[in-house]
Amino acid sequence: MKKLILLAALLLLGSTLFAQTNAVNPKAIGPLKVAAGDGMLPANDIVKNLALSQDLSVFYNFLKTANLALTFQSRGPITVFVPVNGAFQNLPGGKLDSLMKPSHFWELTRILSYHAIPGWLKAKDIEKQINKNKGTATFTTLTGNKLTAKIDANRNIVLIDENGGESIINRFDIEQNNGMLHVVNKVLLPKAKII
Repeated sequence: MKKLILLAALLLLGSTLFAQTNAVNPKAIGPLKVAAGDGMLPANDIVKNLALSQDLSVFYNFLKTANLALTFQSRGPITVFVPVNGAFQNLPGGKLDSLMKPSHFWELTRILSYHAIPGWLKAKDIEKQINKNKGTATFTTLTGNKLTAKIDANRNIVLIDENGGESIINRFDIEQNNGMLHVVNKVLLPKAKII
């Protein structure tokens, strides 16, 4: 009986030794950035990280619907201003429902692309541009439309779309392997195209 207990104890001790693993070196995978409550890894591209975020799922699902996932997975770099899910609910009456219809595919594509600008821009880069231009900075989006930035009285970076709509960057500098992601509180809308 003693031999059986001794053998069981040795097996248990031996199995715990083999179960030990090396701790993951955080420097090897990079720092963990958090956006809207969900973990994002700088080693991932924009689309992979958006897929991880429940609070940014509407933008992610629209990217897939508009066949823009490959654009946002590209080498970049691109800077994307992603609206939180609730921002889409605040669109003018019926706009959200119409964007989901196949007949509004191109409008959805324009709206999503309007949220991205070429290049790697951190909040401090946007602020430098604003200060350099005496209070506002203008950026050209992937659609070729203009997006203006300013700093408000509360020191928030505010984006102004072509229709005068304003959106505050409330989470910024979320690094991606192909660009930078900033979370905004409202959907930005380009001017309607007249055909």
